[in-house]
Amino acid sequence: MKKVVLGFSGGLDTTYCAKYFTDEKGYEVHSVIVNTGGFSEEELQKIEAHAYKLGVKTHTTIDAVKSYYDNIIKYLIFGNCLKNNTYPLSVSAERLSQALSIAAHTKKLNADAVAHGSTGAGNDQVRFDMIFNIMIPGVEIITPIRDMKLSREEEITYLKSKGVEMNFEKSAYSINKGLWGTSVGGKETLNSKGLLPESAWPTQVSKTNAEEVKLGFVKGELFTVNDKKFDHPSEAIQHLQTIAGPFGLGRDIHVGDTIIGIKGRVGFEAAAPMVILKAHHALEKHVLTKWQLNWKDQLALFYGNWLHEGQIMDPVMRDIEAFFTNSQQTVTGDVFVQLQPYHFQVIGIESEFDLMSAKFGKYGEMNTGYTGDDVRGFSKIFGNQTSIYHKVNAAGDGK
Repeated sequence: MKKVVLGFSGGLDTTYCAKYFTDEKGYEVHSVIVNTGGFSEEELQKIEAHAYKLGVKTHTTIDAVKSYYDNIIKYLIFGNCLKNNTYPLSVSAERLSQALSIAAHTKKLNADAVAHGSTGAGNDQVRFDMIFNIMIPGVEIITPIRDMKLSREEEITYLKSKGVEMNFEKSAYSINKGLWGTSVGGKETLNSKGLLPESAWPTQVSKTNAEEVKLGFVKGELFTVNDKKFDHPSEAIQHLQTIAGPFGLGRDIHVGDTIIGIKGRVGFEAAAPMVILKAHHALEKHVLTKWQLNWKDQLALFYGNWLHEGQIMDPVMRDIEAFFTNSQQTVTGDVFVQLQPYHFQVIGIESEFDLMSAKFGKYGEMNTGYTGDDVRGFSKIFGNQTSIYHKVNAAGDGK
């Protein structure tokens, strides 16, 4: 009997896979759900009960919230990574964490095959397949929804014929929630023009009065929120989300290039991630040199794009992470942010490593570290080669 590990969310596609494998193929199915911050304890218990009703042999819940932060989110913060200067890579980062955990579980069970419910239309199929090929080479990858090109209606008809009871009503909006943000897809995101209505956003605006929040970073990692200390940054992120989410912050629609070559639009809300990224970047601008910031920006652009395309296991990612980590040695201090409905603003920072020190002069006023004559000489030397170029080309027209 073939032993198959099935990445299981309890939704329509993975429900179909579980029933199809057990009833039609006679496989020994071991379902696994990887929680990256999107499920409550009650939801996880319901999903487990649902899996066993479908006939799986075992069901496992993996709590990957902290490992998700430690292995991926931390570096997205260090790099201030935003895909196309907009999207905090919420779902793409989450899928990689889930794929890695599913691969490890497959190896642990010594399974013959691993399965996922991805269709043939999006990025996730590539991310899952690639991680599985790298981490568990030789293990068969089974994808019924993609391979049989099943429609939603065909899946529902099959499950009803098997007596499966679940909510088959398709929600008007597709929601994917995780520690690093929530994606929202609907009819408005299927075309190049259209805004999601207020009712579509999972977190409704319930705060109307401005509020100031203080974020405490230690070597680039968020450990305190309003002086409340957390043992792990993932807990600080979740706490900040409860504060910032009701302001309707971090909402936007991302337009991006998929791995398979087509463009797509997706809505997202990511209050805590967006506040953290902007606060962290503001602190960095005070404590890092211009060349540290310059190279971080260049590496972050590549890192975010390569991660989005599922290439988390490329060794170059470890190299960039090492650079990011080293750059965070002085990124320690407090950042003050004002939260308002649909808008937030960084007020300023306090850090012992602040390079904007009055001891060395005040921008736009008087300096204390050099004289006017020093600047005259520096300006002449700094522009010397460009000056020579223009003199030579003006004199002989470059000939």
